[in-house]
Amino acid sequence: MRIVLLTPLVLGTTLCARASFGDRADTYINCVSKCESRICHDLNWADSISLPMRITQWSCTDDCKYGCMHAITDLAVENSEPIQQYHGKWPFWRFAGMQEPASVVFSLLNMWVHIRGAMRIQRMVSDNHPMGSYYRRFALVSVNAWIWSSVFHTRDLPTTEKLDYFSAALAILYALYFAVIRLFHLYPEKPPSSSANSVSVTFIAWKLICVLVYLMHVSYLSLLPRFDYTYNIIFNLVVGMTHNLLWLTYSLPASIPLLRRFPYRPRSYRPPYASRAAVFVILTTVATFLELFDFPPWGRIIDAHSLWHLATVPITVLWYDFLVRDALDDGWKAQKA
Repeated sequence: MRIVLLTPLVLGTTLCARASFGDRADTYINCVSKCESRICHDLNWADSISLPMRITQWSCTDDCKYGCMHAITDLAVENSEPIQQYHGKWPFWRFAGMQEPASVVFSLLNMWVHIRGAMRIQRMVSDNHPMGSYYRRFALVSVNAWIWSSVFHTRDLPTTEKLDYFSAALAILYALYFAVIRLFHLYPEKPPSSSANSVSVTFIAWKLICVLVYLMHVSYLSLLPRFDYTYNIIFNLVVGMTHNLLWLTYSLPASIPLLRRFPYRPRSYRPPYASRAAVFVILTTVATFLELFDFPPWGRIIDAHSLWHLATVPITVLWYDFLVRDALDDGWKAQKA
């Protein structure tokens, strides 16, 4: 799909890294230590917290870190000093146990537009269309990715982090997978004299390559003693940008026919909506700059990363509109003699 819409998601959460100036400061370290010694030895602490805090697995130490982070941030604001990041994140006000409530809400919005996109494809694209099943599966892996994005922004834990990153990588790689199948016409075809689809060796090879690449990616990141954030950025950028370049090629003018866009039209055939693929790539690239120009959250609620999540919602709607238009084009139908 998206240039890919989940590439900045992975990039943004990774750029935060793990350690920041705030959590390395002596003031913060001493504050957390005193809080733990004063509060965390109280066996009644767990009974005093709210149900959402229990469900989202906040520990006493986590709560001390949260309180110290905001106490120090309050002093920084009062003294007009720079706001620092703590453990790779800006200080956000939590809500119902959620660490980054704005990013959670916007991730769920993205999940919803993918569900709507899947429903639209199911309604408008025939089951017999060569790309119909790929578009539906893409919507499903994207919904899964945004679910885990919302979980990760609710509570940043080692398990939720990996589920978020691995789900996002799956969606990015699957977007490239179906883009190659669509643009190079690798989808299985049904010969007129047969009821079974004809599968090419190239299709099987491409499928195996994608499966192996994903398994190797997940295995490498899982088996390391420390998560390799730099590698994770590079992997997703390479896959995402390859995907984008393919769809930019699709949108080139008819005078530059690098791809045969449809099986039953000449190479020079270019539908009027083809430029929407380029618009999609450009808009997503512009939205990505929100991640690069990071800033302390407004009101400790809205930051650049959450705004990026919000920006991808209308872009996703645009993308599904393009996929449906492309699937309904007459170029998929054989012309009558």
